[in-house]
Amino acid sequence: MLDFPRWKVLSISLTLLVGVLLAIPSLLPERVTDKWPSYLAPRINLGLDLAGGSHLLLEADTADVARQRVEAMEEMVRNEMRRADPAIAIGDISTNNGALSFFVRDVARLDAAVDKARSLTNAVGVTGQRDWNVAVVDSTRIVMTPTEAGLKSETEKAMDTATEVVRKRIDELGTREPTILRQGDDRILVQVPGLEDPTALKELLGKTAKLEFKLVDQTATTDQLARNRAPIGSQILPYPDNPAGTPRIAVKRRAILSGDELVQADQGYDQNNRPIVKITFNAEGGRKFARVTQENTGKPFAMILDNSVISAPNINEPILGGSAQISGNFTVDSANQLAIALRSGKLPIALKVIEQGTVGAGLGADSIRAGVIASVVATVAVLTFMLLTYGRFGFYANCAVVINVFVILGVMALIKGTLTLPGIAGFILTIGAAVDANVLINERIREERRRGRSIVQSVELGYKEASRTIFEANVTHAIAGLIMLLLGSGPVKGFAVVLLIGIATSVFTAVLFTRMLVVGWLKRKRPTEIVI
Repeated sequence: MLDFPRWKVLSISLTLLVGVLLAIPSLLPERVTDKWPSYLAPRINLGLDLAGGSHLLLEADTADVARQRVEAMEEMVRNEMRRADPAIAIGDISTNNGALSFFVRDVARLDAAVDKARSLTNAVGVTGQRDWNVAVVDSTRIVMTPTEAGLKSETEKAMDTATEVVRKRIDELGTREPTILRQGDDRILVQVPGLEDPTALKELLGKTAKLEFKLVDQTATTDQLARNRAPIGSQILPYPDNPAGTPRIAVKRRAILSGDELVQADQGYDQNNRPIVKITFNAEGGRKFARVTQENTGKPFAMILDNSVISAPNINEPILGGSAQISGNFTVDSANQLAIALRSGKLPIALKVIEQGTVGAGLGADSIRAGVIASVVATVAVLTFMLLTYGRFGFYANCAVVINVFVILGVMALIKGTLTLPGIAGFILTIGAAVDANVLINERIREERRRGRSIVQSVELGYKEASRTIFEANVTHAIAGLIMLLLGSGPVKGFAVVLLIGIATSVFTAVLFTRMLVVGWLKRKRPTEIVI
């Protein structure tokens, strides 16, 4: 028992000292720690209920997925029929009623066209179902209809991707520890601490950021634009900032380039110091852009964002560097938001805000104050009880509790954890549970003394025998906390994180740290009796 090597004393002391030092920045005002290097000032982030902030609930337009799938399938069918050897001529393509239908001009090639169409479908999971049904009607028309299983699978993928895109966009704003969670099949919950005005956030998250480049159809007449009737192979899109004054423009349906081939987007300024967005394409996109600008020099092309034309400049010369700029009626903020949206990728599904709320910083301050008061009262009550019940050994246990509080804060700061109101509840619970181990140890020492064992033997057996029970009890707590962490969300996760950290640190301080203190005292004083 008295054989407690120096290396062990140093390692325990150093570990606890590091934990305490990591906790200090979180206890100081931000105006003080903001001047420190970031690696010297790790801080605990405060959740929405403590720091205030914005709460948004986004709902996805699942019909948008079906519409996009039909449009994508139309392009795939055109390409597949064109690549057939020999090419299969099709026409009268329709995307009405959520299905794709087309006419095969040569009846002799109908079976080949059906095989090509079926090759574009995929199995859904392990059910054996396909994501599209392919049928022949009226002898020469092929109809492709998306199946329910295919739509459900595609919607699930779109929602997963949309959640990640939302996360990237919020991270680009520089906010701390946002909460972004899927709710049900078609909703995403967003909570951003510290952001009290959600207007800019709503605009950013509601923007699909589908960027396309299409050639302008110069054959469209003023009358066609006024009646919103496009020539065959073209479409009419809104153009709010059209220098010609007409709020519409005709563009080719086929996109020559899309935002999927972007690798970078940044806010900048043009030669007249007006805000623009500078974009850079990947290697494939750069080659496409160079080829298109070479083939269409002197013609206008439209930059389209979410089916609205931003600008439609002329291609004065081939653009070979793989870079371009988007100009329009931008402010610095709107250009920066567009750059963020483009960098984070387009949303695969349209989102709309169906619920929003704001937690004021004042309410958060009240929650922190109440949590601090509860923590102080709980700590003082526990310390008083232990000191009165176990004397010197209670004092050692109290030292472990105080150190444990700092170490918990230090570990949370190190992992950039977020403290919420339920997390404070877990913190208080941990303080109370932290002395459980010392109660077990001290009661075991009492029992051994009553059996007539010596002081050293009693202390040694007290720690040895109680450690097994302490370990088993905390393993069960840790299992419960781990389940809450893995399966819970939001406040439940916040509670679980603090609980799990507290379990680990309380065992360390209650067993190893107090044993170190007791051994040091026994070596120095060699007491003939102990009061416990």
